[in-house]
Amino acid sequence: MGKTATKTKSTQTKISKETYLQWYETMFRVRRFEEMAQRSYMQQKIRGFLHVYIGQEALAAGIISACKHTDPIITAYRDHGLALARGMSSRSAMAELYGKTTGCSKGKGGSMHYFDKENYFMGGHGIVGGQIPLGAGIGFAEKYKGTDNVCVCLFGDGAARQGSLHETFNMAMTWKIPTIFICENNHYAMGTSVERTSNVTDIAQLGSAYKMPSETIDGMSPEAVHEGMERALKHCRSGEGPYFLEIKTYRYKGHSVSDPQKYRTKEEVEEYKKQDPVNVTRETILSKKYASQKDIEAINKRVEEEIQDALKFADESPYPEASAIYEDVYYQNDYPYIKE
Repeated sequence: MGKTATKTKSTQTKISKETYLQWYETMFRVRRFEEMAQRSYMQQKIRGFLHVYIGQEALAAGIISACKHTDPIITAYRDHGLALARGMSSRSAMAELYGKTTGCSKGKGGSMHYFDKENYFMGGHGIVGGQIPLGAGIGFAEKYKGTDNVCVCLFGDGAARQGSLHETFNMAMTWKIPTIFICENNHYAMGTSVERTSNVTDIAQLGSAYKMPSETIDGMSPEAVHEGMERALKHCRSGEGPYFLEIKTYRYKGHSVSDPQKYRTKEEVEEYKKQDPVNVTRETILSKKYASQKDIEAINKRVEEEIQDALKFADESPYPEASAIYEDVYYQNDYPYIKE
């Protein structure tokens, strides 16, 4: 029988001072970036959809700290936090939201379609669940090339109901593909709770049908995320095939910035805010004397200045020329099925 899904919190594994400080700075950067992006959206400097990562920062911090830089990452459209944690500059990220040429996708992708080749960030994807088979394909490519890289493929709880997930899980297990599939379960697919979409509310159990090792992780804790990722990475690098993590988290804001959030109570949101990963990590650092309040304030000031610089950079950067619509488009000169 395959390994059954288990819920795992952080263990007492020793986490270094440097890692805690890295987590805090990463999470604070994501938080402030998203808050300023939301403000810019209200000022109509950002158009289209905007899905912010506020509340889910522990996933980005713990996933990235456990991975090698060359482990490719692919995710859904709530992608800013992971991209920033992986190393994308705040300037490039903000300029993309503004639709400017200096953005990571030259202003053509916007919020949902970040991409960063140098940081092995294989994109945010707007089609619900569309990145799941792509994640298996990237993992297969790494196996084919003989690397020990592991693809990290993330999707939301709504995408866990897509048929492509089952096809992908079956193939990934059959071919022993080194991909970690991660469900970022923030409890709501747009405005629909997990309980309303399926009789299976413990999403990690979906892996059992394919004997895929699976577990449920506390996503409000960077420690638990990091340790869960270490277990999954070790399994995948050993050649044993894929691993499935359901990481339970919570978004404090709506599905998108325009979401009125009438499907949940204010009391529920406030209860989750008591577990806020940014605040809890800061208090852990202070209680362990890894840094002083003055050190924390210095980190905050540095990040604040960085985000303000990114806003100024995005404001002052140019929009693409109309002719840019013809650039970066794949075409075949001798394609036989179109006649002029």
